[in-house]
Amino acid sequence: MNTIKLTKMQGCGNDFVIIDYSEYEKTGMPMNELAKKVCDRHFGVGADGMIIPDCTQKSERQTDIGWYFYNSDGSVAQMCGNGMRCFARYVYDKGLVNKKEFSVMTGAGVIKPLLLDNGNVKVNMGIPILEDEEIPFKGERKLKALDREFEITPVSMGNPHCVIIGDDDPMEMALKYGPVIEKHEFFPEKTNTEFVKVLSRTEIDMRVYERGCGITLACGTGACASVVACVLNNLTEQNVKVNLLGGSVFVEWQGNPADTKKNIFLIGPADYTFTADYML
Repeated sequence: MNTIKLTKMQGCGNDFVIIDYSEYEKTGMPMNELAKKVCDRHFGVGADGMIIPDCTQKSERQTDIGWYFYNSDGSVAQMCGNGMRCFARYVYDKGLVNKKEFSVMTGAGVIKPLLLDNGNVKVNMGIPILEDEEIPFKGERKLKALDREFEITPVSMGNPHCVIIGDDDPMEMALKYGPVIEKHEFFPEKTNTEFVKVLSRTEIDMRVYERGCGITLACGTGACASVVACVLNNLTEQNVKVNLLGGSVFVEWQGNPADTKKNIFLIGPADYTFTADYML
């Protein structure tokens, strides 16, 4: 049996298996099949996603590095904020990049993380996408799911999000309605769904049902999408603490309803869990 080296990392409980490309080549498996195998929480390592650094990006696309990112079900995700923070710390510590601020080619375009001196990672997540055809979103701002009708704010952070703001318990809502909304006809590529409760102008609670993963402890792109929705609905300021199931992150966005073309920043931890030799 083949044995490969891998690393497990997590950001606010959103966990990832990271495998060097040279180790991946030993497997002889398609990446999507490997992702399903190693991410399985009963028969594999267990993770929300798998990340493989791609060091060819610097010469081919003029970025410092790239990545391959797969959800636990083997589907490709264009972007993941918590995954990007873990990826940034990993590739810097491994010497795959030699500076604390660098560019990464992702399915959502070029993303720029910065390793901070306090151990957190700050990620420039780019400009939120609000145009329906680019999210993609095909529907109305009212969405019916099971026994409820919701006012929604569709946002893309390189991946589609459906943000629902209300006074209900976010976790109960995510468990009940998340699986239905993920596959709703309004979202042709499925969607991540965030349920948000506003605590103050500078703090919110959020729970997420992630596309291709289900309930996760944290979602960085979802945190950003939630703050965008809150700002556009005049419910919060532009710098917001987002409380997730696995911890808290901070989101900074200088956008507003009149000028949405502003970069949004995600700040939070990225921690090692373990390294291991894994037998396929």
